[in-house]
Amino acid sequence: MDQSQTWKLKSFGVAVGLVLALVIGLAGTASADPIPSAWTCSGNCGSSGADGVVTLSPTGNSQYQWISTYLGTTGVGALPSGTLGSETNGSTLATSVFSATAGTALNFYFNYVTSDGAGYADYAWAELFDSANNPVALLFTARTMPTGTIVPGTGMPAPAATLTPASVPIIGGGPLWSPLNGSSGDCYDVGCGYTGWINSNYTISTAGNYYLEIGAVNWLDTAFDSGLAMDGVTVGGVPIIPPTGVPEPGTLLLLGAGAVPLFLKFRNRQA
Repeated sequence: MDQSQTWKLKSFGVAVGLVLALVIGLAGTASADPIPSAWTCSGNCGSSGADGVVTLSPTGNSQYQWISTYLGTTGVGALPSGTLGSETNGSTLATSVFSATAGTALNFYFNYVTSDGAGYADYAWAELFDSANNPVALLFTARTMPTGTIVPGTGMPAPAATLTPASVPIIGGGPLWSPLNGSSGDCYDVGCGYTGWINSNYTISTAGNYYLEIGAVNWLDTAFDSGLAMDGVTVGGVPIIPPTGVPEPGTLLLLGAGAVPLFLKFRNRQA
């Protein structure tokens, strides 16, 4: 297959993905609500109910939080405790600061979603920081790979949290998920899909004040986006998000940017 034919096939895939994303939006399954009060976003973040392949989490909550590399910020989303190199654009979302005594459990669920594949190894992560912004523990990583384990991320540091399941392959296929916008339903190559909900549990060893941050980043290019959903963050069994709290707008980039030129999605990769 020559380069012209490859370009045409990828262009067709982009068009299909955009149509599917539009159908989801018209069906009303997407809900880009504000992030929780006092949480901090850099890039593209939001809250949503069940949407496409990302169902509600096992907590039974009516919404989860998410980040996406779609409309992500250049230089944002790379692993703070050690970038791998070749990261491009992404997003981060940090909780409000919370207090914990020694031996307190930090628990939550996450779900990694990616439309990329082959050698374009986008990744996501969660890390615990103290209130002085010092890294305390890298809880997990997730990384797009053609085969094998997606969580923990291949070629990345070992997770400090106990993950259930401990090792997860991708559930393959172009993932329908509105936070990916034009990449929703799209699949560049083998490796695209989602992990399903995974539980992360970490015991904080030292009393102090902390916050949790998650990130997702594109790798090598900015096309075929990825993202991470998170839900049910508890500290010692107590939710960080107060049940009676009223969310207020955070740094949220709306998903209705349908005027982004289609050519931004195209890649000039060799077949």
